[in-house]
Amino acid sequence: MKRTVILGAGFGGLQATVDLDHLLKSHPDHEIVLVSDQNYFMFTPLLPQIVSSYIDPRHIVQPVRDIRGHRNYRFQRDTVVSIDVPRRQVHATSGPIPYDYLIFALGSQSEYFRIPGAKENSFDFKSLEDGVVLRDRVLDICEHADHTSDPAERKRLLTFAIVGGGYTGVELITEMRDFLFRYVVGRYRGIPREEIRLVLVEATPNILGGFDPMLRPHALKRLNAEGVELRTSSPVTRVFDGALELKGGEIIEAGTIIWAAGVRAHPLAETLPGPHDRIGRAKVNEYLQLENHPEVFVIGDSSSPASAPDAPRVAPAAIGEGKVAASNIAHIERNQPLESYKYVSQGMLVSLGMNDAVVSILGLRIHGFFAWLFWNAVHLYKLVGFKKQIQVALDWSLGNIFPRDAAIIRQPKNCKFCETSRGGSSDPPAVRPPRASAAV
Repeated sequence: MKRTVILGAGFGGLQATVDLDHLLKSHPDHEIVLVSDQNYFMFTPLLPQIVSSYIDPRHIVQPVRDIRGHRNYRFQRDTVVSIDVPRRQVHATSGPIPYDYLIFALGSQSEYFRIPGAKENSFDFKSLEDGVVLRDRVLDICEHADHTSDPAERKRLLTFAIVGGGYTGVELITEMRDFLFRYVVGRYRGIPREEIRLVLVEATPNILGGFDPMLRPHALKRLNAEGVELRTSSPVTRVFDGALELKGGEIIEAGTIIWAAGVRAHPLAETLPGPHDRIGRAKVNEYLQLENHPEVFVIGDSSSPASAPDAPRVAPAAIGEGKVAASNIAHIERNQPLESYKYVSQGMLVSLGMNDAVVSILGLRIHGFFAWLFWNAVHLYKLVGFKKQIQVALDWSLGNIFPRDAAIIRQPKNCKFCETSRGGSSDPPAVRPPRASAAV
């Protein structure tokens, strides 16, 4: 029996698994094994709405076994430790997994560009855990800022800095703005609106790099009008515990610093043989195969295809690569010509918060309320599972009628603010908030 092992249950890995299962139905002697350290698929485009308490965290994840249904592939929840390409083995915590074909789709990690203190003193924003932790951090900061008597300290606590002006950074800061200005100001009586400061820091001259330049001015206008402070052409040179330094020496003190400045290939992708690009992605041929190892396919954020090296690292690209990788394994099994990967943009959609978005699709450019409705409709349609679509639709509806949920789900570990209330130290609360790594 032949075996294809697929690593990662993200957009690319899951698409490859489902397609390959369908294509090899007539090959009962071919086993498909999907390996992931999480037992769910997460719809990452809605992750910023977890931070703003707009939707429930469980509503953007779908268990892999529910997605599998009556399909024949096998799912194994496991953590990949290393890959022995010459011996065709994946080494996981539970033991080795041999393969005839391998699809590497483990995604990416945050890129900190070797900036001192960036990883240690900022919040990451890639996983469901990151979203929940950041949500609770924002709420925890508001709870303490509400009764802080020192105006300067309160203003520092209420300064939120996001590093990275791409899709993720813009959508995250607009969601946080909606939550802080629409909900927090009205219910936390000790927090004046004018003391909340939202700063979006971008190293390049423009936010939303790669987006339609005709729509970018609307996004800039909306962010400025809604109180977001934009710092373009401002590379971060150092991140401290509670502050960041920009090129030129300017220091921005912030109670919360979030890192959304870029991605790097998964660490295991950098161990694969063959050439890699500057961010660690494996360079693969037009068929998505690893050099000198045609049985290994690399897709998603860890892949740099020869036919589309500049393709954006977005979900549609990963899905397309997953389809091509699955098709090519089926073609090899049937002795058919392989299929080349070609990236075709399906359009660009960016939410700017409640009732506003920018959309560029099929030559149509729209912004404002109708673009926001379109953004919601597209993302609702692409959610996996009818149950999740209903749950998110209800979250959106209730969020427009009732107050958002401000309950802190988990108590931040080593929270200096909470030491006296837990019966610990009798010292007064620390002047500076706990660093990001302590709040996880």
